[in-house]
Amino acid sequence: MEDMSCHLTPREEQTVKEFMEIVNDLRLRRNAGPLQWNTAVKFMMARKFEVHRALALYEAHEITRFKEGLVRFDPQNNPLKKELETGKFTVLPTRDSTGAAITIFTANKHFPLNSSHQVTLQGLVYQLDVALHSVDTQRCGIIFIYNMIGSKYVNFDYELCQKILSLLKGAYPARLKKVLIVAAPMWFKAPFKILRLFVREKLRERVSMVNLPQLSLHIPRGSLPWELGGILRLDHNAWLLHCLKTNSNGDLCDISSIPTSPSSGMILYQSYEGMMQNGNGPLSDGEMEDLGELTSSVHEKHNCEEREKEVEVVKKQNQDTMLSPCSTRADISVEDKLRDASSLTSNPERDSSKDGKKGNMLLEEFIQHLCQKGRKGLYEEYAEIKSKPLEGTFNIAKLKPNQPKNRYSDVLSYDHSRVKLTCPADQPSLDYINANYVDGFQQEKAFISTQGPLPKTFSDFWQMVWEQKSLVIVMTTRTIERSRGKCGQYWPKQEETSVNYGDFNIFNNGVEHFKDFILTSLVLTDLKTETCREVVHLQFISWPDYGVPHSALAMLTFRDKVREQQAQALLVLGTEWKDHPRGPPIIVHCSAGIGRTGTFITLDSCIQQLEATGMIDVRGTVEKIRFQRAHSIQMPDQYVFCHLALLEYALSRGLLQDIDLSGFDDSDSESE
Repeated sequence: MEDMSCHLTPREEQTVKEFMEIVNDLRLRRNAGPLQWNTAVKFMMARKFEVHRALALYEAHEITRFKEGLVRFDPQNNPLKKELETGKFTVLPTRDSTGAAITIFTANKHFPLNSSHQVTLQGLVYQLDVALHSVDTQRCGIIFIYNMIGSKYVNFDYELCQKILSLLKGAYPARLKKVLIVAAPMWFKAPFKILRLFVREKLRERVSMVNLPQLSLHIPRGSLPWELGGILRLDHNAWLLHCLKTNSNGDLCDISSIPTSPSSGMILYQSYEGMMQNGNGPLSDGEMEDLGELTSSVHEKHNCEEREKEVEVVKKQNQDTMLSPCSTRADISVEDKLRDASSLTSNPERDSSKDGKKGNMLLEEFIQHLCQKGRKGLYEEYAEIKSKPLEGTFNIAKLKPNQPKNRYSDVLSYDHSRVKLTCPADQPSLDYINANYVDGFQQEKAFISTQGPLPKTFSDFWQMVWEQKSLVIVMTTRTIERSRGKCGQYWPKQEETSVNYGDFNIFNNGVEHFKDFILTSLVLTDLKTETCREVVHLQFISWPDYGVPHSALAMLTFRDKVREQQAQALLVLGTEWKDHPRGPPIIVHCSAGIGRTGTFITLDSCIQQLEATGMIDVRGTVEKIRFQRAHSIQMPDQYVFCHLALLEYALSRGLLQDIDLSGFDDSDSESE
C-alpha cells in the first residue's frame, strides 16, 4: 500500500505520531505489536486529525470488529464467498463530484433468513477495507446508498440497519458523507421516526430519503449504475476480483489490541486525560437513543404478518402524483404533498408566516412562495434586503494609494472579508485588491468575488490567482457592452500566444467556443520560481445588454461546465490540494463584481444546498453573500432570476413535470 507520509502536512504527521504513541502504549500492555503507520493515518484522517476523536473511533472500531466477528475473512469459501456473489453490497468504480467513493446496498437482494448479521457485515467491511486503500477515499469519504427499489418488508432487517449505521457513523475509519435512502416503500415511510436522526445536526445534513429522479441531484448520472438512473454498467465480479488481488485482510482487521471482553474496551480514551467529553462511545447519547428508537419503531410497526398486505392497499391509494405547483386537487392536500416532500430532509430552521415561507424551504414550499409573492412580491422582498445597512467597513479600500485600484468608487471591498496579496512589510498598501472571499454551501471561501480587472491591476489579479491556488476563473460579462468598457483584456485572447503581467506569464493553450460561453485553457507561470499551473477561464457571453437572460438553461449549463472543470482540475492537482474537497476558491467577476457575480454565486450555492438537503433558501443565501461582498445581487431582476432559474433547474433534473406561473406578472428592469 502507498506510504501516506508524502500526502500529509507537518502538522498532520505530528498528530499521527501522538495518536500512535498512545495507541501503541496500550497495545504493548496487551502484548500486541505496533500499529501500522498507514492504519493510524486512516483513523486520524477520518476524524480530521483530532487525536482525541481518532482515539474514540479506533477503540469503537476494535470493539465492533471483535463483537461482530469481522476478522479472518475468507472470501474464497462459503459463507462469505456466497454473500459477496449476491452483489447486495458493492463499491462503484466511479466517484461523486467531490471525490467521495460511492457504495450501494441493494435491499431486495438481502434475505435475513438466508444470511446472518456476521456474514453480511463481513461482506460489507471486507469491501470497504479495500475501498479505503485509496487516498482519495480517505480524504473525500464515502456515500452510502440504501437502494430500496423493489424491496419488500421480508427484505428488511431493522437490527442489521442499526448495526450498519452505527458502524459507518462511529466505528469505521472513513468519513461518512451521505446516506441516501432511495425509493423507500410506504411501509418504510409510515413509521418515519428516522426523522429523529435528522434532528441531530450532523446526521440531519447527511441522511436523505430521495426518489430515483432526485438521486441525480446528489450524484452525477455518469457516476451511477443504470439500475439507479445512471449510465454505468456495473461489473461486480470485476470489483470482487480487484478485492481479492488487493488482499486487504490484515490491515484494519488487526484487533489484537482488543481486550478479551468487549465491555472493557473503553480503557483507551478514558485514559486519555479526560480529552473525550463523551465516555459512552463514538455516538452521543442522543444519537444512540434516536437510532434505537428508529429501529425499534420500525420493528414494532411491522411485526405483524398481515402488515405487508395492508401496506399494498395503502400504496395503491397513495400513488405519488406530480401536480402543477400552483394547482390543487381535492383528494391530495397541500399538507399531504409537503409531508411527502419532507422525506428529503428535516430542518428546524424553517419558518413560516402568513405571507409565505421564509428561510429554508422544501421545493413544494418554494413554489408556493413564488405563487403567493409573484414578481412584485419578490421585488418588495429584494427591497427589504437592500434597505438593510451595510455590516462592515471599507477603510483599506478608501486609502489614497488604493483608490485608483477600484473600478467604481462606490463598489469597494469589505475589510473583514477582503483578499490580501502578499507584499513587502514596508509597503502594506500593496496587499489590496478589490476582491472578497465569499462562502458557498458548507464551504468557507468557496469563491472570490472581484471586479473586472483594470490594466493597472492585471498583475495584482494574476498574483491573486496564483496565491489562492485557484483553478477556475468565471467571467460573466464581455469586455465591452453597449460601447462601454466592462473589463480589461487581462488574458491572451489568441491561441498559442502569451503575455507577461508583473511576475507572471499567461499562455493561451487553447480555446473552445460553445453556444453561450467560451472556454480558454491557460498556463500560468510564476517567473520567479519558474513553476507553472493550468487555469481554466470560462466566459459567459449570453447575458443580454439589458435585463437578465430570458431562460436560465444557458446559465445552468454554464454553471455545470464550471463545476465540471473545477472537478477535473482538482483531480489533476491530486494530493497537492489538502483542504476542502470541492477545491480552492473559484474566482468570479463581471464588471463591478456584485451583480452578475452575485447572481452566479447565489445560483451555485442554492443548487448545492438543494442537491445536499432538498432545501432552498434564496433570501438567506443572498443576505449571507452581501455580508461578505457588499451590494451583491445588484438589481431586483437578478433576485427574481435566481428564483426562476432554480425552478428551471428542478425541471431539467426531473424533479418537476410542469410549472404554472401564468400570473407571475412579467416586467423588464435593467440589470448590470
